[in-house]
Amino acid sequence: MTRSPRAHGSPAGPPPPLGGGPATAGPRSCETGVRRWRCQHSGGPLSPAPFDPAALPASVRLETGEGGLPVVRVDGSRGSAELYLHGAHLTRWTPADGRPVLWLSAASLFTEAKAIRGGVPICFPWFGANPLDPGAPAHGFARLAEWELVAARDDGETVTVSLRLADSPATRATAWPHRFEALYTVTVGARLTLALTVTNRDTDSVSFEEALHSYLAVDDIRATEVTGLEGAPYLDQLAGMSVGTETGPVRFGAETDRIYLDTPAATAVTEGSGRTVGITTQGSHSTIVWNPWMAKAASMGDFGDDEWTGMVCVESANVRENRVRLEPDQSHTLTAVFDVAG
Repeated sequence: MTRSPRAHGSPAGPPPPLGGGPATAGPRSCETGVRRWRCQHSGGPLSPAPFDPAALPASVRLETGEGGLPVVRVDGSRGSAELYLHGAHLTRWTPADGRPVLWLSAASLFTEAKAIRGGVPICFPWFGANPLDPGAPAHGFARLAEWELVAARDDGETVTVSLRLADSPATRATAWPHRFEALYTVTVGARLTLALTVTNRDTDSVSFEEALHSYLAVDDIRATEVTGLEGAPYLDQLAGMSVGTETGPVRFGAETDRIYLDTPAATAVTEGSGRTVGITTQGSHSTIVWNPWMAKAASMGDFGDDEWTGMVCVESANVRENRVRLEPDQSHTLTAVFDVAG
């Protein structure tokens, strides 16, 4: 799938309303916003019983967040997090006695019409621009849809929250009109585990791209390096998708936007201060590395002019020739585990 060089920074544009509702609609009285997740769900392997709000453990709260958007706040014994239902967007993860690991722009717009800038957006079912529909939102509809809260539990060491998204009339009207079900499970503790499971509910095979578009906070991008991609081929999106091969650690001295293909299961981001964030994946065969640098950061309305120095995106993905193909009722899980040392 071809992606424009500006896809990371391009505004999504006003999307059609995208519901997180199931293929079989819930009761007509279902409300939007904070109460939407109370609705009945369609049956299926990924569909838990209707979630009872009273079943939330004490460490999990469903509240109104920035911009009036519903947010799940987790305060576990080993870590805390914030997860917006809008886009199933994780905006914060902080290990106990540690610094925040995810970066979030102070200029981010919290609105149903836009993806949140920072944290971990979910790109699905396409990555970057959609070549079949230039007017479609960049990176797909999942990060603009309202997901449903379907499960939460506290196991002592970890707290797990699950959100669900399924096809709707709005998603089926896009350039990817298939029936599907997605379950996103976020496990918060001393480490962070993100697992996105997509099931094909259509009668034909489907293919899609996906990415956990993680923005990591760093002290200074100019003193940061990414290891684990040595020897991996990449497409340079700033040089007409030219092909290269990584020969050493990825270091940053200018805008960087690369898609690494057939990548290994472990990468690490090390700051000048010595802190290292390790990312271990399963079901991921692509890695995207991005920093907008000075000029592009200044051109984006939801990105502070000087914020580029404090972030790097290292994204666990399946894109282009690594895209996922599923037969009817098949599932695929993309998992990323984040550990912090130093």
